Amino acid sequence: MSRHRIKNVDLDEDDFYDSGEDYDDGDDGLTVEDREQLSRGTKQVRDVLGPDIAITDQEIQETLWHYYYDVGKSVTWILNQRASSQPKGSKKSKKETKATDTVATPTKKAEGPSPDDLVTAAQSGKGGNKASKPSTKQASTEKEKNEKSAVAPAVEVPKPKSKNINVLAEYEKSKRKNAANFVVIGHVDAGKSTLMGRLLLDLKVVDQRTIDRFRKEAERVGKSSFAFAWVLDQTSEERTRGVTIDIATNKFETEKTNFTILDAPGHRDFIPNMIAGASQADFAVLVVDASTGSFESGLKGQTKEHALLVRSMGVQRIIVAVNKLDTVGWSHERFQEIEQQASSFLTSAGFQPKNISFVPCSGLTGDNIAHRAPDGLVPWYEGPTLVDELDKSEPASRALEKPLRLTIGDIFRGGIQNPLSISGRLDAGHLQIGDPIVAMPSGETAYVKALDVDEEPAEWAVAGQNVVLHLSDIDPIHLRTGDVVCSPTSPIKNISTLTIKLLAFDHITPMHIDVHRGRLHTPGQITQLVATLDKSTGQVLKKKPKLVQPGSVARVVVQLANPVPLEAPSRIVLRSNGETVAAGLLE
Repeated sequence: MSRHRIKNVDLDEDDFYDSGEDYDDGDDGLTVEDREQLSRGTKQVRDVLGPDIAITDQEIQETLWHYYYDVGKSVTWILNQRASSQPKGSKKSKKETKATDTVATPTKKAEGPSPDDLVTAAQSGKGGNKASKPSTKQASTEKEKNEKSAVAPAVEVPKPKSKNINVLAEYEKSKRKNAANFVVIGHVDAGKSTLMGRLLLDLKVVDQRTIDRFRKEAERVGKSSFAFAWVLDQTSEERTRGVTIDIATNKFETEKTNFTILDAPGHRDFIPNMIAGASQADFAVLVVDASTGSFESGLKGQTKEHALLVRSMGVQRIIVAVNKLDTVGWSHERFQEIEQQASSFLTSAGFQPKNISFVPCSGLTGDNIAHRAPDGLVPWYEGPTLVDELDKSEPASRALEKPLRLTIGDIFRGGIQNPLSISGRLDAGHLQIGDPIVAMPSGETAYVKALDVDEEPAEWAVAGQNVVLHLSDIDPIHLRTGDVVCSPTSPIKNISTLTIKLLAFDHITPMHIDVHRGRLHTPGQITQLVATLDKSTGQVLKKKPKLVQPGSVARVVVQLANPVPLEAPSRIVLRSNGETVAAGLLE
C-alpha cells in the first residue's frame, strides 16, 4: 500500500494535534524513521571505528544527528576529536590511522544546523523538521571548537549534473495513465475515512489481514467500527479521537487512471488542513451521512462550508457519496430527499448541475463502492458504482509550459543519502535531476539531487504530478511548508499588499484576517473595501462601501504582516476567528 501523510511542520502552541503519524510517545520526540536511521548509522560508525576506540552510542548519535546521518562525516569528526584530545607525542592506533585516511574530511564548518539550531528553527516555524534530538549548548559549542581547530577544509561537493532531457518531449512520448487527485470532504463523522478504507480493501490496495489487525486494535479501545478508517487515520491522536486531523493520502489505480486520495479532516478545528488538501485536488468527493437527522445536522455544520471552499479553490466537479444508506434500509425516498437538498446548495455554491453526481453506498458493508450491491438490495438504482463514477474523470489540463511552481507540502529527511527532501504537487512547469531551484520567500538556491514521482524514482517530472525532491546545497532553515519552489529564471515575487476579488461568506469590514493558500497561511488585515461588484458582469456597483454583505462580490485590499510568495490568479481563502469569511482570486 502506498501512503504518505502531509505533515504541517510550522508548529505553534495551538497545533497540539499535529503530532505526525510516525511519532511515538518517547521523551526525545524522535520519529520511528529517525530512530531506525540513528540505530543503523550507529552500527555503521562502530564498524568503521572498530573496538579500539571507546565511545558511547549517545556520542555517536549526537554526531550523526548533527551531520544529518552522514556516516563518513561523523566518523571523521569523531576521529579528529580523539586526535585533538590526545597528549603531544601520543601515537594513534593503526585502526584510527587507517580510518582517518579512508574517510573524506568534512568542511571547516558543519554542513547542517546543530541540534540546538534545529530545535530553535522548529519552534520559530522556520525549520523543516518537527522534532530535534535534545542536546546542550555546551556540547554544540565544544563541537564547533573542535571542528575549527582539528578539521581541514574539504573539496567542495560537486553539484548534481543534468542530463538536459527535453522533458516535454519525453512526457509526450510516455504512455502514462491519466493521473487525478481527488479530495474527500464532508461533515465530521460522515464516514469519509471508513468509505475510503473500504474502497482500498475492495481494490486490494490493502489486504484483509491488515483490516483484521486494525479491527482488533480498534476493539481494544472500544471503536470496533473504525477499522476501515484506520487505513487512513494512522496517528494515535486521530485514532483516540476518532476524527481525521491532517491530510492523509493513499493511491490506487483503475484501468484508466492513477488516483491519489486526499482524505481531508471534517472537524471545524482543522479547516486549514482541509484547505491544503483542496488546493491539490482535481475534483471532490463529498461524503454525506444518510442516517436520520445526520444529513440535516451536517448541512448546518461543515458540509456546506466544505462545498463552498472546494469550489472557491477552483474545483469544478463533485461526486456526492450518499453514505450509510444501509442504516435507513436503502430508502429511495431518503436518497431523493438528500439529492434534492444537496443539489440545491451545490448549485448555489457555484457547481454546474452537469458536474454534480450522486452515488448511494455504504462504507461499512462495501455496497456500491467498488462492487455493485447484491441484486434486490437497491432495485431503484442502476447507476455506476463510486469507483466507476471516479473513473469518468476527464484528464485535467496541466500548465506544462508555464514557469516552475511547487508549493511545499512537507519537509523531511529522505534517508542517509538524501538528508533533506521536500514533497508537494507540481502546480506548473517541469523539472529534472540537476536543475537549480529557488525557494521563496527565502530566495535561497538549491539543486535537485534526485526525485521521485508518485513514490517511484524518476529523472523528470511535470505539472500535475506528486513529487518528492531530494535537495542539495541548501540549509533546511530556509525552507517551510507553504513556501514556493520555482525556477531561478522566473522566480515568483514576494508581496505584502494584495488586491483580491472575493465572494463574502460573512460580513466583511476592515478587519484582521488570516490568508490561506494551500499550506501557506499568514496573518494580515483588510485595509480597504474598494468596491462591491456585480456577480455576473464584474461591473462596479458601489465604490468604497462600509460593509460587504454575505453573498456579495467585492474587491478589497489586504496588507500582510510579512511578504509571501503569491501571484495572480492564485485562489485565496480568508479566515477570521476560526471561521471562513471569504474566498476569491488574487488580482
